[in-house]
Amino acid sequence: MSAMNELIKGIYKENPIFRIVLGLCPVLAVSTSISNAIGMGIAATFVLICSNIIVSMIRKGVPPKIRIPVFIVVIAAFVSLVEMLMQAFQPALFKSLGIFVPLIVVNCIILGRAEAFASRNGVFYSIMDAVGMGIGFTLGLIFIASFRELIGDGKLLGFPIMGASYEPVLLMILAPGAFITMGLMLGFFNFMDIRKANKK
Repeated sequence: MSAMNELIKGIYKENPIFRIVLGLCPVLAVSTSISNAIGMGIAATFVLICSNIIVSMIRKGVPPKIRIPVFIVVIAAFVSLVEMLMQAFQPALFKSLGIFVPLIVVNCIILGRAEAFASRNGVFYSIMDAVGMGIGFTLGLIFIASFRELIGDGKLLGFPIMGASYEPVLLMILAPGAFITMGLMLGFFNFMDIRKANKK
């Protein structure tokens, strides 16, 4: 097991959004702007790293029958911390992300990494796994949000890009636009994988 492999696998090979297809509820809901995507990505990455550390440290002392409830309590503690920090220092972002901040508790990516990786590996590798998955999740969110914000609003990070004559495609910043964008991007990544496999 290589620390570098654990770090980079979450960015593409096991990207939570485009490869494992987990945690799509917040992805589809908050990816209307890059600022929302960055905020959710940082919050989820923080919870992922902290919960992986604690789960890895206590893994040998937790009875198998209560493993999942214990992991959820650990994750919920860090989500509460993130929620309070965001309310205190970034109230506008917190309001924009809404219910999806507390819902990080039940995010499949975080619980999945705690169960599949941190509960079976040491602290160092669990941190590497969490950082890689967090970066992959954040980059995936930014990628989707960039497309939706540009097409749906003609802006990136709030700055006009497409010019005054551009007519925004409002569908892209609504719920159907999230599904369309996600479908196109999943199709693109699958096409690239098939093309790569055919070349081999």
